[in-house]
Amino acid sequence: MKFGIIGAGMIGHFHARAIGAMQGGTLHSVFDLRAESAEKIAKEYGCKAYSKLEEFLADPELEIVTIGTPSGAHRDPAIAALQAGKHVICEKPLEVTTERIDEMIAAATTAGKTLSAVLNRRFQPAVEAFRLASTQGRFGKITSASAYVKWWRTQEYYDSGAWRGTWALDGGGALMNQGVHTVDQLLHVAGPVIAVTASTALLAHERIEVEDSCVALLEFANGARGVLEATTCCWSSTGHPAEVQVCGTAGSVFLADESFKVWDFATAQEEDAVIQQTLMQGSAKGLGANDPNAINFEGHRRNFEEVVQAIAENRPCAVDASEARKAVAVINAVYRSAREGGIRITL
Repeated sequence: MKFGIIGAGMIGHFHARAIGAMQGGTLHSVFDLRAESAEKIAKEYGCKAYSKLEEFLADPELEIVTIGTPSGAHRDPAIAALQAGKHVICEKPLEVTTERIDEMIAAATTAGKTLSAVLNRRFQPAVEAFRLASTQGRFGKITSASAYVKWWRTQEYYDSGAWRGTWALDGGGALMNQGVHTVDQLLHVAGPVIAVTASTALLAHERIEVEDSCVALLEFANGARGVLEATTCCWSSTGHPAEVQVCGTAGSVFLADESFKVWDFATAQEEDAVIQQTLMQGSAKGLGANDPNAINFEGHRRNFEEVVQAIAENRPCAVDASEARKAVAVINAVYRSAREGGIRITL
């Protein structure tokens, strides 16, 4: 399928590299309101450049659009692309509120097109193994499920764009922007959250509207309890890995980015030996914890390939909008609880 990219910034380059490496897709075009930015990325990757959205979307050869604009500016280009008859893959978070996501889903349904998200960490081998262990019931009764994103962002990071750290375009701070993928992983493995109690703060940065520190207590539908912590206040020379920890009456797994700190079950299975040999933690360096540019595009490549395969097979994709909505719903509830003094919010 022929891909077009909306947004020629850092994420646009990231998408271009992933598309170039994937099976079943080629980069056809790029759109950015800044004509020079569109032309620069088009020249680098050998595709067409557009600076007018209507012209970009009117291209009859364009089949699927990826969106890499700021988080709170996903809805409008996504709906425009869907109404123009294009499939859409949108960066995380799909949008900053569930209401805006629901508008996007309605547009996709009306257009009969696929609306999917970049949930690239789901395609890491360790996350796939983690999810399989959960669906197989290897944890017994899940009793504890928590996630921790203890990252660092400089003041310069927030000052680098007027949209950074705003409710309108970032949709939140450490939790919505940096933590959304880890929240998605937690829900993907441990199941839905039914209630949250939360507190947020701005502790180490200036001139931003949103939090740089967040802690929430979680209650899951399966009865488990857990903690969700996200911050951009934790300095480290290498960056701390984002962690997802799930424990039950028959097993415990602690994931640190792309590998495991703990993989321990009461009843052993054949695949455990392979996991112990290939997926156990070898480095404490955090994936993108200090530098967003340090994240590799392998997960994006597999994410894009899954969407293309789902379209070809006329089936829902594994990372469709309904999946992406789950993490945003939890994060919205966390922010509401924090605003209302830490009261318990039922989802």
